[in-house]
Amino acid sequence: MASPSYREITINGLWKNNPALVQLLGLCPLLGVSNSAVNALGLALASALVLICSNTAVSLVRGVVNTAVRLPAFVMIIAALTTCIELLMQAFTYELYQILGIFIPLITTNCVILGRADGFAAKHDPARAAYDGLVMGLGFGIVLVMIGALRELLGTGAVLANMHLLFGPMAVNWQLTLIPEYKGFLLAILPPGAFIVLGLLIACKNRVDEVLAERAKAQQVEVPVLSRRVRVTGVIE
Repeated sequence: MASPSYREITINGLWKNNPALVQLLGLCPLLGVSNSAVNALGLALASALVLICSNTAVSLVRGVVNTAVRLPAFVMIIAALTTCIELLMQAFTYELYQILGIFIPLITTNCVILGRADGFAAKHDPARAAYDGLVMGLGFGIVLVMIGALRELLGTGAVLANMHLLFGPMAVNWQLTLIPEYKGFLLAILPPGAFIVLGLLIACKNRVDEVLAERAKAQQVEVPVLSRRVRVTGVIE
């Protein structure tokens, strides 16, 4: 099986096969902790790190793991890496770790991570596996942060609140109040708000895909027409 190019991996991870907008994987953490930008970014970084490391590890051991124990072995690798990330968060971002709660250990069972380990990393070299983990983690994280930022803005009128929980004292004043004296919109930061915002993002992506497909089709139609005109002109001359 031919290995995909890095360009193909990038396009698939960020757009064509985005885990959140296309595959609809990892919806539990995607919707559960995306009520603010800092929560979303914290989980996005943790998930991306586990995804990169697990893809690399799975690719390295793919030739020595028996098929019968392939999935349990992959889960053990992911669980070990998740535990390392969990301990790091307890040490350096304890308050954010407490807020994210059960969603950090649940990275172990995130369908995005296990799916990439079995569907891609187990079939390709470590370099491509690591890059696939980076791009897929980035694609998942971008959507997660977008949902968190939009919900925070709609719910409170501000974004980037409490970023010091992730970046320390230097981020205390990062909050941007875009709508002063905002009364708040409770639905946006409640669970139904996550479904609504995710649905809007999926609708926007689908519309962009439709426009791009229409443009590509129009260009394909124009090329034969121009070719016929050139041939006719040549005959007349």
